[in-house]
Amino acid sequence: MVESQLRPNKVTDEAVLSAMGYVPREVFAGPQFEGIAYVDEDIPLGDGRYLMEPMVLARLLQAANIGADDVILDIGCGSGYTAAVCARICATVVAVESDPRLARETTRIMGELEADNVVVVDGPLKDGYAAQAPYDVIVFSGAVPEIPEGVLDQLSEGGRLVAVLEGEEGWGHAVLARNVGGTVSREVIFDASIPELPGFDREVGFVF
Repeated sequence: MVESQLRPNKVTDEAVLSAMGYVPREVFAGPQFEGIAYVDEDIPLGDGRYLMEPMVLARLLQAANIGADDVILDIGCGSGYTAAVCARICATVVAVESDPRLARETTRIMGELEADNVVVVDGPLKDGYAAQAPYDVIVFSGAVPEIPEGVLDQLSEGGRLVAVLEGEEGWGHAVLARNVGGTVSREVIFDASIPELPGFDREVGFVF
């Protein structure tokens, strides 16, 4: 996966490459999809949820420029793959999941992998998790129509947020937002389309 999918697609961050090479993706795909866990496709987790395709995830994490001391908020963690990858790079991951079944599964897998710097929180995705804010990095593990202002408010000074914003016509693009002096700048970093996360409405928020 690293050599055939990630490096050829402009992923050069060695910390991201090392983490994605180390974390066993098949554990998060489940028994039914173990055989295709490393293909560059979104893998269904049930109940309309998906494991994000490797290339999109790698490019998002690379854009986030994660540091060893960073605290990361993973919104919509699913079965926990994004959180596990981030845990290999940063200090702490707070993984929010609205599906109780997936939250339990993530907690179980993190225990098995001894990823003790990951904390799983069961709650609504659109709210993020303000109790542990601010965060150095916020990652959305699925597409959303926009970024809620309440989540942007959870970024630390100098913090970065990465997400795939879905368009009304089915297209999407990955974005990077930065908080500098209380002002959030934003840029499109590449085109991408991945399955959407539940619980997000098109209201006032971070849009292009």
